[in-house]
Amino acid sequence: MGPLLLLLFLLWAPTSQAGLGDQVFETTLSNGLKVILLENPKAPLITFHIWYRVGSRNEEWGKTGLSHVLEHMMFKGTKKYGPEDYSRIIQENGGETNAFTSRDYTGYFATLRSDRVQVLMDLEADRMPNLNLREEDFVTERMVVMEERRQRTEDDPQSFLMEQLEATAFQVQPYHWPIIGWMEDIMRITLEDLKRHYQTYYSPANSFLVAVGDFKKGEMLSRIEKTFGSIPPGTAQKQEKPQDPPQTGERRISLRKEAQLPFLVMGYRVPNLHHPDAYVLEVISAILSGGKSSRFYQKLVLEKELVLEADAENSLLSKDPALFYVYATPLPGKQVGEVEKALEEEIERLQKEPVDKRELEKVKNQLESSFIYSQDSLFFQAMLLARYEIAQSWKVIDQYLPLIQRVTPEDIQRVARQYLISDNRTAGTLIPLPPKPGQEPSVGSSGRDRITR
Repeated sequence: MGPLLLLLFLLWAPTSQAGLGDQVFETTLSNGLKVILLENPKAPLITFHIWYRVGSRNEEWGKTGLSHVLEHMMFKGTKKYGPEDYSRIIQENGGETNAFTSRDYTGYFATLRSDRVQVLMDLEADRMPNLNLREEDFVTERMVVMEERRQRTEDDPQSFLMEQLEATAFQVQPYHWPIIGWMEDIMRITLEDLKRHYQTYYSPANSFLVAVGDFKKGEMLSRIEKTFGSIPPGTAQKQEKPQDPPQTGERRISLRKEAQLPFLVMGYRVPNLHHPDAYVLEVISAILSGGKSSRFYQKLVLEKELVLEADAENSLLSKDPALFYVYATPLPGKQVGEVEKALEEEIERLQKEPVDKRELEKVKNQLESSFIYSQDSLFFQAMLLARYEIAQSWKVIDQYLPLIQRVTPEDIQRVARQYLISDNRTAGTLIPLPPKPGQEPSVGSSGRDRITR
C-alpha cells in the first residue's frame, strides 16, 4: 500500500446520525452514465472510480478471461495518450491508481489531490471510448495474464482447489469459470474478441462513476457533465444470467498437488443480499469465525488443536446467489476427516442449540463495528458504494445494520437448517503431495480473494 492510500485508510470519515446513503447524491447524465457523489472534506483528496458492469459472469463458454485481459489493456493507451501514460500522469500528479476485475464488475480508480481531479477525469473520459487496442500490446499482456494465472492459481494449491470447487458447485451459471479465465481460453483469445468485448461493455450506459472526497457537489457535477457528457451512450447490457437449479445432493472433489499441508473447503449454496436470509448468514459467519472469540477459533484452534486456521465467509454482495464458504487448514499430523467432523459439529450446534443472547449481541456489535470502520476512508466509502451498486443499489447500504440487528436465535437455527446441510454443499479436499526434486512445496493462500490484480 502506497503512502497516499495508507493516509486514506487511516483518515476518519465524517459521521452523522444519518446513514451513509443519506449523504449521497445520485444523478444520471443524458448519455446514461450514472454519477454517485459523496462529499467528504476531511482531507484535500478525491478518490474517483469508474466501474463497468462487466466481469467474468458476462463472458461465455470458450471465451473466459476476456474481462481481465481487457483490464490490462486499458492501460495501454489511446490515440491521444501512449502506452503507460495513464499511470505515469497520475503519479506525476501525486496520485495512485489501480484496477480490479471480479465476477461481477471491472473497476478502475485513482486517488489524488482534489485540485488535480480534472487530470484524472480527462484520462478516464478519453479511454472509455478511444482505447487503442494494438496487436503487439495484446500479445504481451496475454502472456502476462497467463503467467499471473500460473503464479496465483496453478502454482497455489489452495486457490486451485477453490477454482475446482466453484466449477463443480456451479454447473449452469457463469460463476462456473474463474475470473482470470481457463488457461486454454486465455491462449485462444484474439484481439478481435477483445475489441468486441470493449465495444459491447465499455460505454456510459453500462458503467457508473463514484467520487468521494473534498469537492462541492455542484462544481463536481458540472465538471463531470462537461468531461463525460459527450461520450456516445452505448447500450446497457442485460445482466440476467441463467441460474443453477437447487442442489439435491452433496458433491465432492479431491485434488492432489504439491503442498505442505492439506486443505478442506465446503461451499454451501446460499442467497445474496436480495434475500433477508443473507443477513442471517452474515451473523452465522461471524459466530463461526469472527475473531479469536469465535467458535471455530475457540474449539478447533485452541481446545482441540486441530487446525492452523478455520474460517467462514458469506457471499453477501455477489450479483448472483453464490456460496457460503467454510474452510480449514489442518495442523501437521491431523487428518482432514477429523477436521471436517469438527466443522460439521459446530454447524450442527447452530442447527440444534439457540445461540446465547450474549454471544449474539457480541457478534452483532462486531459486525456493526466492522461495517462502520469500513467507511473510515474515502477509498473504502467509494468501494462500498460501488459494490452495493453492482449487487443491487447503493441505496440499500443503510439496510445492513437494521437487518443484522433484527436477526434472532430462531432465525439462525432456521437458516442453518435450510442451507448449511450436506445435500446443499460441495466439498473439496487438497491432498498434499511431496515436492518434486529441487522444488519447495507451496503453503498456499487462503483462496478467498475473489478479485484478481
